[in-house]
Amino acid sequence: MHIYEVRPRKDKYGVDLISDVLPFGRLWYLNAPDAIDYAKYRSRAHDVVITVYDAAGKVIEVHWRKGDFKRTMTNYDRIACF
Repeated sequence: MHIYEVRPRKDKYGVDLISDVLPFGRLWYLNAPDAIDYAKYRSRAHDVVITVYDAAGKVIEVHWRKGDFKRTMTNYDRIACF
């Protein structure tokens, strides 16, 4: 499961998308919907929880998404079927 946090920046210009699964730990976005969309796209094969916080540190909203990974059939699987 991937867990993301969307928190407002201390300089009050945009938001930070924070997670352990990101290569550098955090990404900067101008607005929260873009950060949420990126987290959903990046975790499309995994279950994901995205928590959005306000400036006071209170939870505003939580997004849950179940991964929709579907195994594709490889050439080996096609040969094995016959």
